[in-house]
Amino acid sequence: MDIFVVIGMLGGLGLFLFGLQMMASGMQKVAGDRLRRILEILTTKPAIGVLTGIVVTVLVQSSSTTTVMLVGFVNAGLMNLSQAVGAIMGANIGTTITAQVISFELDFLALPAIGVGGLLNFFGRRKLYRYLGQAILGFGLLFLGLMTMSEAMHPLRESPMFLELLVRFAENPLLAILFSSLFTAAIQSSSGVTGIIIALTLQELVTLEAAIPLILGTNVGTCITVIIAGLGTSLSARRAAAAHILFNLLGVGVILIFLGPFTDLVVDTGYTVARQTANAHTFFNVLNTLVFFPFFKLFVRLVEILVPGEEVAVELGPKYLDKRILKAPEAGIKAARQEMARMATVAKEMVGEAIDVFHKNDRKKINQVMQKEELIDGLETEIYLFLQELSQHSLTRQQTAVVSGLMSAANDLERIGDHSQNVLELAEMALDEKLNITDTAKREVYSLYEKVDEMMEKAIKAFIEENEELARKVVLEDDVVDSMERQLRNNHIDRVTRGECLPAAGVIYLDILSNLERIADHATNLAQIVLGEH
Repeated sequence: MDIFVVIGMLGGLGLFLFGLQMMASGMQKVAGDRLRRILEILTTKPAIGVLTGIVVTVLVQSSSTTTVMLVGFVNAGLMNLSQAVGAIMGANIGTTITAQVISFELDFLALPAIGVGGLLNFFGRRKLYRYLGQAILGFGLLFLGLMTMSEAMHPLRESPMFLELLVRFAENPLLAILFSSLFTAAIQSSSGVTGIIIALTLQELVTLEAAIPLILGTNVGTCITVIIAGLGTSLSARRAAAAHILFNLLGVGVILIFLGPFTDLVVDTGYTVARQTANAHTFFNVLNTLVFFPFFKLFVRLVEILVPGEEVAVELGPKYLDKRILKAPEAGIKAARQEMARMATVAKEMVGEAIDVFHKNDRKKINQVMQKEELIDGLETEIYLFLQELSQHSLTRQQTAVVSGLMSAANDLERIGDHSQNVLELAEMALDEKLNITDTAKREVYSLYEKVDEMMEKAIKAFIEENEELARKVVLEDDVVDSMERQLRNNHIDRVTRGECLPAAGVIYLDILSNLERIADHATNLAQIVLGEH
C-alpha cells in the first residue's frame, strides 16, 4: 500500500475523530450538564429507557460513552440492571445517527461549516454561541476528514491485494466481522470505523455484501470499551457490561442467520452503497432492539445467570422520606433519621474509596466516588426540604431541637462527601502527574484514615442508636486525630529536610491529611448532635 494512501487515511481519520469529538462536546455543552441526570431519572421503565438511551447517545455521539456512563451509574448503585439494559438498547440505535449523516453527500458543507463554526467559537460573546460554534465546527471537520479519507483511498482501486481482501470479505462474512471487530477495538470508536467503511463505499471499493459484515463487526468491536470499564467493578456493573456485549453478539448472530434476506431488505432502502450501508447499520440496531425487547425480563435474567452472584444496589434518591407522614412529627423524624443513616453509610464508603485511589492507585473507584458524591448532594437537599416542611407543623420544643440537629447533621454528612471528593482529586493529581509519594507517606495517610474511619463508624452508630456514651467516645477521639495529624505533618517536614520527598508530592500529602482531619471534625459534630451540643 502506498505511503501517501496510509498518510491520507490516518490524517483523514484523525480529522474525522477530532471533528466527532468536538461536535459531541459542543452538543453536550449546548444541552447543559443534564445528561447524567436524564439517564438516572428517565430509565425507570424499559421503553422510556430505550428512548432516553437514543437521545443521550445522539448528544454525546458515542454509544461507548453512554454505556460506560451507565456502567458507572450501576457500579455506584444509582441505577439497577434493568434500567441500564433499556438505555443500552437505545444507545446502540442512537449511535447510528452519525452513519446516517455522513452517508449523505454533504461534502460541500464541510468548509462553510468550519468557517461558520470557527467564527462562532472564537467571536461568540455568549457561551451558548461558542458551544454551538464548536458543534458546527466539529460537523465541518468530520466531513473534511471523510473527504480526506475518501480521496486518499482512490489509489486503492488499482491495488490487487486490497481488492482481493474485499472479495474475501464479501465471500466470508465471518472474516469481515473479525477484521472489523479487531480494528474497532484497536481505535475504540465504532463511528470512526463506520466512517472508513462509508468512505470506501464512496470510492466504490466496497460492495454492500462486504460492507454489511464490516458494519456488524463494528458493533462487536465497540464492546471492548465497556469490557475495560467493567473490570474490577461491582457485580451489578459487570452485569451491565455483560448485557451490552451479549446484546450485540446475539444480534450479530441472528443477522448472520438471515444475512441474505437482510441484505435484500437493505438494497431497496437507498440508491447508493453509502446510503445502504448506513441504513444497514440503523436497521441492525433497531431490529435487534425490536427482537429482544419483548423478552426484556428474560434477557435480564439470562445476564444474571451468566454473571452469577448476589446483587446489592443503593437505591437512587430518598428511600424513607414520605410526605404523607409529615402530619405525624415523630414518624417524620424517624424517617429522616433512617434516610440520614443511609446517607452516612454512603459517605463513609466514599472516604474509603477515595483513599484506595491514593493508597492503592485504584483508578476504578474514581467513578464510584463521583457518583456517590452526586447521590449525597441530592439526599442532603431532599432531607433538608423534608425537615423544613416538617418544621411547619406543630412540633414540641424537643422535636424542634431534634429537627434542627438533623439539618445540621445532614450538612455535616454532605461536607464529608465534599472532603472525600477533595481527597479523590488530590489522588488523581498524584497519579496523572506521576508524583512519587513514598510508601512511608502512604502508610501514614492510611493509618490516619483508619482512625478517622473508626471515628465515623462510632459516630454513625451513636447517631442511629442515639447512644450518648458512644458519642462521648467519638468527641474524645477527635483530639487523638488532631494529635496524629500534627505528628504526621512533622514527619513530612523531616522527610523534606532529608530530601526524601519532593515538594509537589508533599503538598498533596499534607492536603489529604487536612481533609481527613476535617472529616473527623464532621464525625465529631454528628456525635455532638447526639449529645445535644450542636
